[in-house]
Amino acid sequence: MNSTPDVMKTARVLDSKSRPLSSCSSDKARALVARGKATLICEDPLTIQLPYAVEMPPRPEPASQRMIGEGRSILLHTCCGPCATYTIERLREQGYEVLGLWYNPNVHPFLEHERRLASMETYAESVHLPLLREEGYEMIEFLRSVAGREAFGERCRHCYAMRLGRTAQVAARNGVDAFTTTLLISPHQDQELLRQTGQTAGREYGVEFHFENFRKGWSERGRLTREHDLYRQQYCGCIYSEWERYSGQQIGPKDSRLTDE
Repeated sequence: MNSTPDVMKTARVLDSKSRPLSSCSSDKARALVARGKATLICEDPLTIQLPYAVEMPPRPEPASQRMIGEGRSILLHTCCGPCATYTIERLREQGYEVLGLWYNPNVHPFLEHERRLASMETYAESVHLPLLREEGYEMIEFLRSVAGREAFGERCRHCYAMRLGRTAQVAARNGVDAFTTTLLISPHQDQELLRQTGQTAGREYGVEFHFENFRKGWSERGRLTREHDLYRQQYCGCIYSEWERYSGQQIGPKDSRLTDE
């Protein structure tokens, strides 16, 4: 019976810490032993050990086992306390380190702006969310940007651009990996327009815009809002939405997305 040529056989190779390495041919293994570059451990199966340790790079986890935001930071534009509730939880579940931002010059009148801000600050403190605030109340700049474009939808386009543009700018300034907005949880907001606006702002400032339909957490938002006794506003924010909410009329085409109820 013919035996298999030694060159066709393989030998097990261990490093100095007995960790298995890639196998080699039996001839090569015996040659290493003969030259004093390896020690023969056993003949069956043929096993040699190298006199040094080989540090192997860690195997990357399969993508399916890694969380979307694992090890990454994200700046969350917050429009109000209630909409921040579920959104913060969701982003943290995905592994993001979440940093909040308050920048809403569209909210009028000023006392309404301050009431929403106070509610957001209270909630941020309760869930240990660092919250940045852009100084100043740029109401005049907002009104100038929507002047002549007051119709519902058209004014929203400029409102989104102003707020998400500033969020992307702050994210870039602080070295944050990505940014997003709590506006994406509301069924009263235009998600596709938010996606387009966020991506445009992200390209301008070199920061990724994280788009996600957070609306699946709308009912959880309601539960958390009641649990934390947060102020719940009755209109989107600007003076136009306030007038539409309480007058029953609307500037421009009729649309049901008028309130935060």
